This record gives sequence, structure tokens and C-alpha cells, in this order.
Amino acid sequence: MKHEKNADRLPSFEPLATRMRPRSLDEFIGQPHLLAEGKPLRRAIQQGILHSMVLWGPPGTGKTTLAQLMAAKTHARFERLSAIFSGVKDIRKVVEDAKAARVEHNYATILFIDEVHRFNKSQQDVFLPYVEDGTFILIGATTENPSFELNSALLSRTRVYVLKRLSENELLEVLNSALKDKERGLGNLSFDFPDNLKRTLVQAADGDARQVLNLLEILADLATETITPELLAEIMQVNLRRFDKQGDAFYDQISALHKSVRGSSPDAALYWLCRMLDGGCDPLYIARRAVRMASEDIGMADPRALELTLNACAVYERLGSPEGELAIAEAIVYLACAPKSNAIYMAFNAAMEDAKKHGSLDVPLHLRNSPTRLMKELGYGKTYRYAHDEPEAYAAGEHYFPDELSNKRYYHPTARGLEIKIAERLAYFRELDRKARK
Repeated sequence: MKHEKNADRLPSFEPLATRMRPRSLDEFIGQPHLLAEGKPLRRAIQQGILHSMVLWGPPGTGKTTLAQLMAAKTHARFERLSAIFSGVKDIRKVVEDAKAARVEHNYATILFIDEVHRFNKSQQDVFLPYVEDGTFILIGATTENPSFELNSALLSRTRVYVLKRLSENELLEVLNSALKDKERGLGNLSFDFPDNLKRTLVQAADGDARQVLNLLEILADLATETITPELLAEIMQVNLRRFDKQGDAFYDQISALHKSVRGSSPDAALYWLCRMLDGGCDPLYIARRAVRMASEDIGMADPRALELTLNACAVYERLGSPEGELAIAEAIVYLACAPKSNAIYMAFNAAMEDAKKHGSLDVPLHLRNSPTRLMKELGYGKTYRYAHDEPEAYAAGEHYFPDELSNKRYYHPTARGLEIKIAERLAYFRELDRKARK
């Protein structure tokens, strides 16, 4: 039930996030690396120097607002298309209107395309001649890495600006501005919003200014005299954190997890594991990646790592969430604490390179299988030395490579973990080989 002081509030059908959209660069909050005094993009906007660009950043960081401010500052026509709902026909209509505006009124046109990465390659090609001849200034907004999602030809004709998620302090500034603004915001309402709950709200918004304002608007509609923890918890039941399993956030976080394990930082590895689980990542995906880490970054320095990660997969498959997630956490911590070696990884890659480079080299006769009389008559397996019949079960001086690749070495054990012992034993065998061949 609304507090009686808020009961006479006139309804607005325009969302708070839209009403509070900044009207000038001075009202714009965030992106100081682009818009602080003296920064090139700010100077270009202030001086009315337009150029085609791609604004790349998470949701709620101001991409649309920035494009609109550019149009307002330069008195340009502002056309907006969504790559989700628009097609080539819509693009051609914008082109016709932009050409007419330039010829009849000498107006520049800014074409803002939201989710520009959703256009396929052929659709993106449609823009190229019109960007080149200045029919319109193209501003594309995307949450995805332009290097992967946009044509190289289009990228070469635009500048890419990276927008960052807003900090908690910046989100607090957004929130407080809306609470104080009597014209567009909630300044005419009367309810108490404790500072600690404000901080909880901006943390939940995860760097997204639009999300902060959307949540604030819901709170204002439900508030009585005071925002309570219970009310805040009620509207925050939906997980708000960004975790797109097909997007950059996914690959950045799994990369951070892998590098934390490789860097022997169990605490950071646990943090990234929990970030991914909290964001909705499939735990079994992480468990499978841990198996890869065990082979790539630990290898023979501690072969138990591979066994432990496989066990974690099995435990999760049997127990599911949340019980099985603890087994994955145990495996991640073990990997981070284990001695590190990429010797197997490097050896495998080197051997694979030789296998591809040298083609189908013949197997030496003494290593060939000889199940038939003819094969025996041809010398298959004739001089093979059975290792178990040799001293120390090692055929000193024997060779096992094709003749063209004799004495190749791919595996170089590190001086860490079990590989210390492995290196000593291989060195001993090589000395036996040296003596036998001498």
C-alpha cells in the first residue's frame, strides 16, 4: 500500500530510465576515460566534429544516450534502427531520407543502430558506400566484441570506443540524481531510503544504470514511508548479473578462472568459479574445463589432478546442484595449489606439428607387427628388443622413431612436482643410451 504522501503522484507512462536520460555531457555519468575534459571524444562532440563509430560496452552504460547527445550537439537528424527488427528495406528508407535531408536542407544524419552485431555480414555491407560518401554518420551500439561480430570493411571505416560498466559510486550518483530530481525523477515523492540499502541496490544492478533506475521505479511504486530490506529483497529475486553464455562475459570469466588456476591463486580461482556459478553457468561446463586445466597446466607434475577433476565431473553428474558444486570447488582449489607444468601440453603440440609436417613416414621394420609368415620373412619385428627381457626393463640404445626423426625430444619435464623424479629417470635412461651407442 502506498504511503499517503505519494498517493497524489501523477502517473507517468514513460519509464524513469527514459525520463532521466542525460540532456548534456555535463549530466552524463560514467565513462571518464572517454568524456572527461580534454578527452578526444568529448572535444569532438563539443566542436561538432562527427565521425562514424562503434560503441562497445555492457548494457546500461550510455551507448544510446551518447549517440543522442551527439545528434543534439551537432543539430543533426537522428535516425534509429534496431538490428533485431530492421532489414535492408528499412536501411534503404533511411538512406533515401538522409540524402533528401542533405540536398534539401543541408542536414547531416546520424544513423544509430542498436545491437548492430545482429546484422549479418551482407546486411552490414549495405552501409559501406553510404558511410564512405557521408550520406549518414553511422553509430553502432553493441554488447559483443566488434572484432568478431562486424565486417573488417565496416570496422575500417569506423572508430571503436569501449564503454565500461559503471562503478558502484557512479550508480549511486545515478540513483541519487533520480531521487532528487523533481522535474523528471522522484523528487516529489517522500520515502526514506537508507544508504546501506542503496548500496545493496546498486550492487545488484551490476554496473547497469538502466537497471538501477528500473529497480528504483519499482521500489517507488511499492514504497510506504521507508524502503525496507524485505521490500528490496522482494524486487531483487531475479538474478540480475550479466552472464551471457554466448557472449564476451562468458569467455572473459572462464579465461580469468583458468589463468587464476595457472597462476596458483586458489582464492582468485574460487572467486571466478563462484562468479560464473552465480551468473548461471552450467557447473558441468566448468568441471570439463577443469579437466583440460589438469592436463594443460599441471600434467605430469601431479597426475592426480586429472583424476580429481574427472571425479568432480562424476560427483556433479550424480548429485547435481548445489551439492555437486562443492566437488568442483575442491578440484579447482587443488589445481590452483598443485605444482605446475605445461610440459605435456608443449610436447603434444610439438609432436603434432612433426606428424603433420613430415607426413606418412615409414614405421621402422623392427617396430612393425608381424602376425603372418610373409611379414616375418620380410623382416617385420626381426630385431625388436623386448624391454622386459633387458636389464632394468630398458633396452638401452634402442630407437623407436622413424629413421628420419631419430633422437627427437618433445617432452621436457620441469623441475616441479613429480616431474623432478621423471626428469631424473629419463636422464638416467639417456645416459644408458649414450653408453650403448658408444
